[in-house]
Amino acid sequence: MNQVVAEEHEVSDIMDTDEISEISEISDAGSNEIVSDSNCFQHFVANGFSKIDQSSLETCIIETSVAQNLQMDRRTRVVAIHKNSNTSRSWQIRAHSFAVSMKAVSDKCGGGANPKYAWYGASRDEICEIVTHGFSWAAADTHIISLSPAKHLLDSVLRSTVDESGLRHLLLCRVILGKQEVVIGDSSHQFHPSSSEFDSGVDDISAPRKYIVWNSHLNFSVFPCYIVSLDVPYLSGFKEATIMKPRPSWITFHTLICILSRYLDQSRMAYLKKHYTDFKEKRITKPQMIQRVKEIAGIHFLCAILKDKDLI
Repeated sequence: MNQVVAEEHEVSDIMDTDEISEISEISDAGSNEIVSDSNCFQHFVANGFSKIDQSSLETCIIETSVAQNLQMDRRTRVVAIHKNSNTSRSWQIRAHSFAVSMKAVSDKCGGGANPKYAWYGASRDEICEIVTHGFSWAAADTHIISLSPAKHLLDSVLRSTVDESGLRHLLLCRVILGKQEVVIGDSSHQFHPSSSEFDSGVDDISAPRKYIVWNSHLNFSVFPCYIVSLDVPYLSGFKEATIMKPRPSWITFHTLICILSRYLDQSRMAYLKKHYTDFKEKRITKPQMIQRVKEIAGIHFLCAILKDKDLI
């Protein structure tokens, strides 16, 4: 059976692009370790996903990507990573279909299938259903699935839900994007690409936050490579980031900086304090200072922290 092989990149270049480096061949057998302290971990293993060692290169790459793209605070951690080892007959068939589709799209597009890594966040039960039955189950009602580009991990984390163990589970998938069309508005009303020219959809062609794959393309255009289980305490009870607007006297910048100093690294805190000095000396305006805070801390992270402190 043909192996599903994606493009290889230097490990050191992972964070320099919007693409997670090729970690390994999708059909490469993973660790056979079956160790789990969670029922869902046992379900993952039973359906062909092997838990990989915490000291492995794959774990290092994924944890680095998560840390840089999620803007983690000190309490956030990657609890476990399970790799699709392609040991079951059903996953071998899906891997073969993915490889055939990769070649077909590459030929159609004239030399490139435009494969990318992307995140898919959902409830634990939905992840288990996908592991068992494939992605067509997930799109049975909506006709599409939406995935987040590698650098927009937080979007998928916010679409996930916390299980009874306090964990969130996400799929790290290889996606064949081919030629993309821009889908404006509610993509759930579009049941397929607008023409055979296109292979997938995107919300913004130059700076995508959402990859759209229709039901008709799912099980040969999206291949789950890893299940990443996260503990993200600062998002506990946090459903959706609210855009922060200037509100007079709701919190002082001094108080906000004191709060953020417990979560941000030294370099970002240095930038933040520099801008605060500029603000106090009236070199920048209040709206400009608010914008600097958003840019340095990250709007989703900032709102989550403030909500956790009952400040919004």
